[in-house]
Amino acid sequence: MCDGVPDDIVEVRDLVVRFGDFTAVDGISFDVRRGEIFGFLGPNGAGKTTTIRTVTTIQKPTSGSVTIDGHDTEDDYIAARSCIGIAQQHISLDKDLTVRQNLRHHAMLHKIPRSEMTERIESTASILELGDYMDRRIENLSGGWKRKASIICSIIHEPSVLFLDEPTAGLDTRSRHMLWDLVRMLNRRGTTIFLTTHYIEEAESLCDRVAIINRGRLVAMGTVDELRAMVGNVTVDVTDHEGRVTKHHFPDREAARGYTEGLDFFFNVRRTTLEDVFLELTGEGGLA
Repeated sequence: MCDGVPDDIVEVRDLVVRFGDFTAVDGISFDVRRGEIFGFLGPNGAGKTTTIRTVTTIQKPTSGSVTIDGHDTEDDYIAARSCIGIAQQHISLDKDLTVRQNLRHHAMLHKIPRSEMTERIESTASILELGDYMDRRIENLSGGWKRKASIICSIIHEPSVLFLDEPTAGLDTRSRHMLWDLVRMLNRRGTTIFLTTHYIEEAESLCDRVAIINRGRLVAMGTVDELRAMVGNVTVDVTDHEGRVTKHHFPDREAARGYTEGLDFFFNVRRTTLEDVFLELTGEGGLA
């Protein structure tokens, strides 16, 4: 485990990434606190994937800096990289090998001494309750267990921060909840989690804080409650006579009730959700 001392385990400052004349990431700055589950949201093409690739040292920045557990990713690349675990959306395990064999392969890639390898593999498997799955080939696992195996392989070197890129994309509800339980368990054991997801309810359920990126720029960051307050804690859905629904946000229920007095349309007063915030900040005519 890396022994960095800063409270912020990931520090991104003025990050810019350009591809020719196109600016994918436009001067964003944010921190990830040690021990938290940090959500990173954005619509397709917003710069989310490019940011993740850059923070995890896969993509070089045009300018700006990234620090992982006190190590600059340019000046101290090897030390920074050793603190990172990455489980990508597309499973990168060898499908012809068993879970155990994939774990051994990843242990070798991370230069874990052979004298420690077997114990590390068994302890990791025990923590995550793999049981009989250890000797099953990857190709014979369900989608949820393939994702779980991928995450397990990404933590064999005991990283300080684990990056999960769309970990539940395409999974059924049962498998998604299995992965949610795994994420919470890893976080309780001290691993900082950096999570990207298209499922807004996933971020709302799992994350301590959430950042939203749109068109290459960071448009909001905070706890779910802080983000809700930015837009308005109470939402009124108004359905007109042609069935079109518009959303109106208010700071509290008293303000919302004042708005609904005299309305001759059907309306519903409810608590603002993270999805409302996301749509307001990234949609046409929103706050972004």
